[in-house]
Amino acid sequence: MISDYLNQTLPSTEELPCSDDIPVDNEDQNFLPNVLLFLLSSIWAERFDWYFAADMAIYHTTGINPRVPIVPDGFLSLGVERQKGGKSRRSYATWEENEIVPTLTLEMVSDSSGNEYDEKMEIYAKLGVLYYIIYNPEFWQRDRHQPFEVYKLGADRSYQLQIGEPFWMPEVGLGIGRYRGVFDGIDRELLAWYDRTGTRYLMPEEVAQLQRQRADRLAEQLRALGIDPDI
Repeated sequence: MISDYLNQTLPSTEELPCSDDIPVDNEDQNFLPNVLLFLLSSIWAERFDWYFAADMAIYHTTGINPRVPIVPDGFLSLGVERQKGGKSRRSYATWEENEIVPTLTLEMVSDSSGNEYDEKMEIYAKLGVLYYIIYNPEFWQRDRHQPFEVYKLGADRSYQLQIGEPFWMPEVGLGIGRYRGVFDGIDRELLAWYDRTGTRYLMPEEVAQLQRQRADRLAEQLRALGIDPDI
């Protein structure tokens, strides 16, 4: 807590690096968290009490040094401003966010293991992140885990593996899971948000396509009745 650091001045995010400058091993580490961000911007377009970031440093006071961040592939914080003071964040420092820690963090396992199942898990538990998600589509057998795992922090400050996919997170008001879809013309596995019934939230492009299809069907029905829909 901040009280542990009363004898030192906590730095401002203006003077802290925005990331750890470690290059990602594959494009999905940037791509998939940003897909979740763009989708969330559509789902919660009318809300301004949340913040989602990809590959951004989180500075906190629960480690050995508040200048040493943890940098998840993605994270979601609730109860904070979309833009802090009307400006985009360079990084996320808990002491500048009323001690609000992320509710959810996402780590994507690459060919070079980044200690997602041990060191990072311990850091997030100590920080108090409620949901920790590990996505490991390629190396799960190597690591002896499942391709997609959701962990929830218990009262004993340890993570428990959760069951079910998509997994519903009542504290967030969203579910999260995988699906097979086409994005930019490429068929691939993607991450997505889901509602309470397990229905996937569609990307804006998918919504527009469905609306076009419905309009086309309606036009066909009108023509079958002898009505010109273009008049």
